[in-house]
Amino acid sequence: MTETTRRGLAWAHGCLAVQSLGGMLGPVTFLLPDGRQVSPLHVAPWGSDPDRTTLPPILQELRGEWPCVPFGSDGSRPLPKGWSDAGETFAGADVPHGHGSNAHWSWGDCDERQIVLTCSYPDGHPVRQLRRRIVPDPRAAAVDITLEIEVRRPCRLPIGLHPTFRLSPRPGSVRLEPGAYGEVRSFPGDVEPVATLFAPGGRWSKLESVDARDGATIDAASVPLDQNAEELLQLVGIDGAIALHYRDEGFRARLEWQKEHFPSLLLWYSNRGRKAYPWDGKHLALGVEPVCSAFDFGPAVSSADNPLASPAAPTSLPFYPDQPFVTRYRISVAAAPMG
Repeated sequence: MTETTRRGLAWAHGCLAVQSLGGMLGPVTFLLPDGRQVSPLHVAPWGSDPDRTTLPPILQELRGEWPCVPFGSDGSRPLPKGWSDAGETFAGADVPHGHGSNAHWSWGDCDERQIVLTCSYPDGHPVRQLRRRIVPDPRAAAVDITLEIEVRRPCRLPIGLHPTFRLSPRPGSVRLEPGAYGEVRSFPGDVEPVATLFAPGGRWSKLESVDARDGATIDAASVPLDQNAEELLQLVGIDGAIALHYRDEGFRARLEWQKEHFPSLLLWYSNRGRKAYPWDGKHLALGVEPVCSAFDFGPAVSSADNPLASPAAPTSLPFYPDQPFVTRYRISVAAAPMG
């Protein structure tokens, strides 16, 4: 097992840490103007457990935010009716959220203003390299992140970002405030067979009114949920922004990204639903994941015709060797009313 290394930065409005495994950012502590310190990103509790070495690398020291190239994985679930895996696939497409989520990144030109990492992909993989630049805003409680993707050959890939936010135990203590979006779609099957909640394959106009399998209506913008569940919802055609109002703590965390690169937002409700190690029926977090993907099905499904894809909200993007892909996004916090 390669030992995870970490680097940190402090600036006038906070401090942050980045680890080599997965290139994951977290924790990040922001300093609000009133002197309070807040840390909205999630850090999984098993990061120092010796048994974590039995887990896939992406889970061993799960925390914060990182890029997923490609997003999802091939062959991870049976396909529902109407879905096809006839799209592009390749060796390594079955790795959960891509090689970069499971590999140790190399440190680049880090100094007191920025942290830079690179991740080289295996020979034969369509992706050649990822480069990640993390820069605290010297004027604000915010972090700006740049992701560059270089490929070896022309290809279509689903891609995503994977910010994961912490939740307190009280149901409804955090309110999701997404920007404008087209519709809400639920996963067309079981994310976790013993922890289902939302009606599968559903379509709704509002996150606040999602049908459950038992016929109840759920406000899925209020988290954590009051029922144990492991679920996915996708906001299709979103405008590139969402805020999380931590109502018990009096602050908002905000995520902004380029909507032309990530036209949907996948919400991962890890709401005490998974019982096996390391989740143990206790894990509580919310993935707030800008994606160009069909849920987390992987390249073969997301690059094929599928019920989620449209010209306005594709589920994969084209990449070319002579055109490095660059995208930018931002995580910030601000004080907000309690309650």
